[in-house]
Amino acid sequence: MRDHQAAENRGIGTRANLTRQHAGSSNPLAKPGTWHNHTRATGRRFTPDCRRRFSPRLSRYTQHDYVQRVKDFATFLGRSPRTAEAEDVRRFQLHLTAKRAGTPTINATVSALRFFFTVTLNRADLAKPLSSIHEPRKMPVVLSPEEVARFLEAAPGIKYKAALSIAYGAGLRVSEVVALKVSDIDSQRMMLRVEQGKGRKDRQAMLSPVLLNLLRDWYRIGRPQGWLFPGRDPVNPMSTRQLTRACHAAAHMAEITKRVSPHTLRHSFATHLLEQGIDVRVIQVLLGHAKLETTALYTCVATKTLRAVTSPLDRLTPLVAKKDPPQAVPQVVPQVVPPA
Repeated sequence: MRDHQAAENRGIGTRANLTRQHAGSSNPLAKPGTWHNHTRATGRRFTPDCRRRFSPRLSRYTQHDYVQRVKDFATFLGRSPRTAEAEDVRRFQLHLTAKRAGTPTINATVSALRFFFTVTLNRADLAKPLSSIHEPRKMPVVLSPEEVARFLEAAPGIKYKAALSIAYGAGLRVSEVVALKVSDIDSQRMMLRVEQGKGRKDRQAMLSPVLLNLLRDWYRIGRPQGWLFPGRDPVNPMSTRQLTRACHAAAHMAEITKRVSPHTLRHSFATHLLEQGIDVRVIQVLLGHAKLETTALYTCVATKTLRAVTSPLDRLTPLVAKKDPPQAVPQVVPQVVPPA
């Protein structure tokens, strides 16, 4: 029974983490033992609901994040969330704004609390004051082909070069790269199998001959078993944080001043395909996008495609016939008659 409770509470947070968060809480009057017990009780009740409702479509990282947001609310409140009122929800939203929480954090908190109030507590009235913030879509950062070549050559080792090459050469997300297994490489059909990607969907990704040769080089050196890119403990795959650190190190060694992350390679993959004239709907399938408008965003940064467009001004024909320039009138010079 104790092991079962520990498994349910995994992701709720350790006692040390809760203590650090409570130290910065805006409710200093809460009793230490009381707020900690309420937080644990909230997590025990919310976690099964979250897993039962969200497991088919959200990753375990997202589920953990939702539980964390509800835990933050319980810590801020200092008492059981069962006794929360609409004013408490409003104060918590003001608290997030005051500490300059980012738009993704606020929206994730709103989604988690809305589910918590509606499903777990059956108090839909508390979900009404919650409102999301519109986040303006930003232009993605894209590397040029020359920058990508320098970046990959600066990778710290063949293992990271192969992993980052997959992110660029196949357009995979960082979580999909680290989750690859050796059996996911189909050299006969030249495809990569992506299992349970974003949205818990399987799909096929392209495998180029250059990438296949690089993966074979990595296999001869590393001899991975199971996971294509094992972590420090071969039982587990490489973590996304580990690959992100290697990405930052490669960008620094290549002297790239742009802000580079593994997702930048995915952006560059889509943009470079678009500049090659590949149909945007094909790129949508390769990226695993559910909506075409998400893929269409890359048309804004495909500079070669934009430069190849002819302006309609250049195709205009003169509508008014050109007039001949006026001829100059010859000047008559008076003749001077000399005196007799």
